[in-house]
Amino acid sequence: MYEDLRDRVVLVTGSSRGIGAAVAVAFAEVGARVVVHGRDEVALDGVRRRVEAAGASALAVTGDVTRSADLAAMRDRITAEFGAVDVLVTSAGSSSSRPTPIEEIDEEDWRADVERNLTSTFLTVKCFLPDMKSRGSGVILTLSSAAGRRASARTLVAYGAAKAGVQIFTQDLAAQVGPAGIRANCIAPETILTETNEKWIQGEQRQQLIDMHPIRRLGTVDDVSRAALFLASEESGWISGVVLDIAGGATLV
Repeated sequence: MYEDLRDRVVLVTGSSRGIGAAVAVAFAEVGARVVVHGRDEVALDGVRRRVEAAGASALAVTGDVTRSADLAAMRDRITAEFGAVDVLVTSAGSSSSRPTPIEEIDEEDWRADVERNLTSTFLTVKCFLPDMKSRGSGVILTLSSAAGRRASARTLVAYGAAKAGVQIFTQDLAAQVGPAGIRANCIAPETILTETNEKWIQGEQRQQLIDMHPIRRLGTVDDVSRAALFLASEESGWISGVVLDIAGGATLV
């Protein structure tokens, strides 16, 4: 399955842990040539070794995806050592804030969430898009969040706003680049049991979160990586501009 992804060059930003790492390994398992990216070099090297253990070629790159110069250096190194990127997955992003009334949100926290999640996505796409256009092909997958899909008095407002921005950015992108032979889609996960979440989502809190989902379980990194493979492959060749909820039905209630 997904034979069309074999030997494709796939860059997954923010792949030193969690969802990004799982997505990188999933592409390796179908024979892609995988570029992993992160700022924690020790963790990143571990993911690189997991990719190689899956039988794939791997390249690890570091850099700040909120800085155009870092991205350009990454692109030039990837192109020189691996070739042009066929599939770009923008998984880098995080929240610096906590659930806070809007009037109490710290301005620096707001700016940091927008920078890490929305601006980083924009700059990464901007860096790699010209080459895809010149070749007339490419797939771009952005990672958003269910926090950007619905309003909630409990949500992380700055993070949710930034992730909602990622969604409309991806749809605008899809509308622009479709004629150039490029597809763009967005994945919006709900609560996913990453290594970090496994540690702090326990007991009563875990059950409360499970009960929020019509499908009575929490998501796994494999739920997200399977969606990424589908959207990157020709199995979804006429799908573009979609925001795909990986949420167990939680965005419906």
